[in-house]
Amino acid sequence: MSRTASARAQPPARPAAGKTRRPRRPSLTESQFLEQALAIFVDKGFEGTSIDAITAAVGIAKRTIYARYGDKETLFKAAIKQGIDDWIVPVERLRAAETEDLEATLLAIGTILVDNILQPAGLRLLRLTNAVSGRMPTIGEHNVRHGEDPTIAYLADLFQRKLPAIDSSVNAEEIGHAFLHLVVGGPAIAAAWGVERDRANIARQTQLSVRIFLNGMPAVVAPRGRAPALPPAPDPAKLVEALNEATRKLHFVRSHLDAQAPE
Repeated sequence: MSRTASARAQPPARPAAGKTRRPRRPSLTESQFLEQALAIFVDKGFEGTSIDAITAAVGIAKRTIYARYGDKETLFKAAIKQGIDDWIVPVERLRAAETEDLEATLLAIGTILVDNILQPAGLRLLRLTNAVSGRMPTIGEHNVRHGEDPTIAYLADLFQRKLPAIDSSVNAEEIGHAFLHLVVGGPAIAAAWGVERDRANIARQTQLSVRIFLNGMPAVVAPRGRAPALPPAPDPAKLVEALNEATRKLHFVRSHLDAQAPE
């Protein structure tokens, strides 16, 4: 038997006594890695998270992370941008909520957007983005560009289709902004500040906000500190004509009564 054949016949070498091989972790895709990194950032905050903590949790060498992202801040931005993209409600889902009734449609859309903000993952991401947006304005810009702008564009299209008599001086996108700020902004701000509200109360507030958005406050409610506006003064010529007509009728009645009176 040749030396080559003999070498091939040898059984594989066994690890030395007392040593065991660690099973290799399955490799992560870029998306999976960023998802796990974001979970750590959400749990510990940007300042409280280290590259070492991330490498220990996901099983990727530190040099690999630095080669891909350069530093912690760049990694954080990549992770949070992916989180925002995954969190944003797709326009197709909003469009699927449309009905023939505009108020019912806006209530369904408002409920979808509010519920999306108030889900646990949404709350954590909202608070984290608010905490770092001052230091990293590109995070807020990404949120607006990829989240708010498509929603505004969809709402503008909806209002143009459902409200063809929109005042030409008003931009339909401005109406979309007003809807988001009135219906969704309140719950979002309260949630970002850690204020917990009952879901039934939030549902009632959403419904009320949609009604106010569509119909406004009743016209009879005067601004505080101001008296209700008086009706416009009548035309003087018409007022004189009405007075003359009343005088003629009065003379006629009086003449009729005099003729009927006994002598």
